[in-house]
Amino acid sequence: MKYAELREAVYAANMGLVEAGLVVLTWGNASGVDRNEGVLAIKPSGVDYKQLRPEHIVVLDLETGAVVDGDGRPSSDTPTHLALCRAFPALGGVVHTHSRYATAFAQAGVEIPCLGTTHADSFYGAIPVTRPLNEAEIREAYEANTGSVIIERFRDGGLDPTQVPGVLVANHGPFTWGSTAAKALENAVVLDFVAGMALDTYRLANCPPIPQVLLDKHFLRKHGPGAYYGQPVATRKP
Repeated sequence: MKYAELREAVYAANMGLVEAGLVVLTWGNASGVDRNEGVLAIKPSGVDYKQLRPEHIVVLDLETGAVVDGDGRPSSDTPTHLALCRAFPALGGVVHTHSRYATAFAQAGVEIPCLGTTHADSFYGAIPVTRPLNEAEIREAYEANTGSVIIERFRDGGLDPTQVPGVLVANHGPFTWGSTAAKALENAVVLDFVAGMALDTYRLANCPPIPQVLLDKHFLRKHGPGAYYGQPVATRKP
């Protein structure tokens, strides 16, 4: 099977969405990118997860969006995935869901504030929300314009997509990403979990965001050149 390794990784990420309880019916998709091959692989549109197999994953040219391998129609959200992967070179995978808690924030048009260290371990600050798409953007090239408003939000807000690996599309739902499809899945799990925690927290008290010094400590001990959380990467002996 051509692009077998990429297809397997994307298949695993899609099935991981089901296992994590982040998708209902077919309401979600995951993609992965092979930069060396210049391709993006993504779940086919509307296929039941119970029927999904690695060979069903559709492979497209990253630059043109043309299908280069696979018989199915790619996810209807493919133009959004392509736009993000073209704009943010560090991305190796993208996930989109309609997960319950994150989507509640997206529908309200409210960012998810960083209220504690669980959030700070994975997202360097609030998870932003885009502006609503206007009528023309909805009527023409809707999915591509969804990608455009995400890119706009990050560029206008001076946000680093490697430090804030997710976003809420107003009136729609969350997108997350990472260096691989598996990492994008992990960030989707974290995003919905901290969204639920934020809702529960606000039921108890209207508290402020985490202090900057604590945000810095928790994010930077896991990410960046000074990170010290976890085990060091093993070096291969000659």
